[in-house]
Amino acid sequence: MAFSLRVKEELARVIPKDSCCQLAELSALIHMDGALQIHGQAELALEILTENAAAARKIFHLVKNLFHSETEILVRKKRRLRKNNVYGIRIPAGAGVREILLKLGLVDDDFALVQGISLPLVKRKCCRRAYLRGAFLGKGSITDPEKTYHLEFTVDNPVYAGDLSRLLHSQGVPARVGERKKEYVVYIKEGEQIGQLLALMGAHTALLDFENIRVIKGMRNQVNRRVNCETANLDKTVNAAMQQLENIRVIDEMMGLSKLPANLREVARLRMGHPDASLQELGEMLVPPASKSGVNHRLRRIGRIAEQLRTGARLERG
Repeated sequence: MAFSLRVKEELARVIPKDSCCQLAELSALIHMDGALQIHGQAELALEILTENAAAARKIFHLVKNLFHSETEILVRKKRRLRKNNVYGIRIPAGAGVREILLKLGLVDDDFALVQGISLPLVKRKCCRRAYLRGAFLGKGSITDPEKTYHLEFTVDNPVYAGDLSRLLHSQGVPARVGERKKEYVVYIKEGEQIGQLLALMGAHTALLDFENIRVIKGMRNQVNRRVNCETANLDKTVNAAMQQLENIRVIDEMMGLSKLPANLREVARLRMGHPDASLQELGEMLVPPASKSGVNHRLRRIGRIAEQLRTGARLERG
């Protein structure tokens, strides 16, 4: 099962105890997935569509619990793509749709559609969490954290996108708003913030799975960084040792190692005999032992002598 679907299955089982939270969550679900239908003498019917069976059961439960309205459940099969079932929870005309829309903050007193989030519905902290849960159940999605960190809500107007973004900010979860084709996307791309939102919405099992993946990915990345760093240091050490051996070869051929000062001659011979040894290991072989910086200083002096010999040879040829 896809991670996004697992999150929704878990959230669909979370039923708020307080009616205010139930109103907030149902309002978000209908704002995301609801559609009005006009019948006869301007009679209104309301239908909420979802592909998630658990979400459909939750919507049905909330409608019946809050409004005791006549409610129908319809099941259709999509004709395109994967041909999944689509569940429709329908409140027929004459079943108090106008009153329901007013109580859910989806229309104002003049019965004009409210584009954004009705602030009275999200005054309390618990209601804000419930609203976010409903919004995610409606039009939210989360990418498999094994691949990348990305959670988003897809909405149909910029006013609602801005309100949803501000609601997330108010809960300590910064979110950005983008535009994709004819839709607006409210999205989060930081793993820590996504985990925080999962906790706020009540997806605790999904949160544990998410955090476990984050820890494993973090350890894997740390190991990779360390390996890359050690590989780079090893390459640097090997290249430096090869250059030191070349310098020693130039000196040996052009003037002889015996003409070097005793301390430089000793380091040169050790390097020739131990080409893979580190500077610290070479220092421990010296008598008396020398520090890593002391060995490095002697090898640099050898390098300068070799360069002087090369420069003199070039001048003679010139």
